[in-house]
Amino acid sequence: MSDMTFERMIQHMTPAIYESLKQAVSLRKWPDGRLLTPEQTELCLEAVMRYEIEHKVPESERVGYLGSNGCGSDTNDGEDSITWVN
Repeated sequence: MSDMTFERMIQHMTPAIYESLKQAVSLRKWPDGRLLTPEQTELCLEAVMRYEIEHKVPESERVGYLGSNGCGSDTNDGEDSITWVN
């Protein structure tokens, strides 16, 4: 990568490259169909996550965001949400 550090690469990454890397990680393959190696997946995911922080992507749009409507007892006040029907 010559004098380009990982940090500088993140700072100069375009939104199109970010989206391409995000898709590659999601599908585990490059746009041309070649599979990502585990090392490539790890580096791409790190680049995507660092881009999101560097470019202040809203938390709700970041990779891995689950939101507050996932599993948890805080959404049902401790009561079962199952309705029994005879």
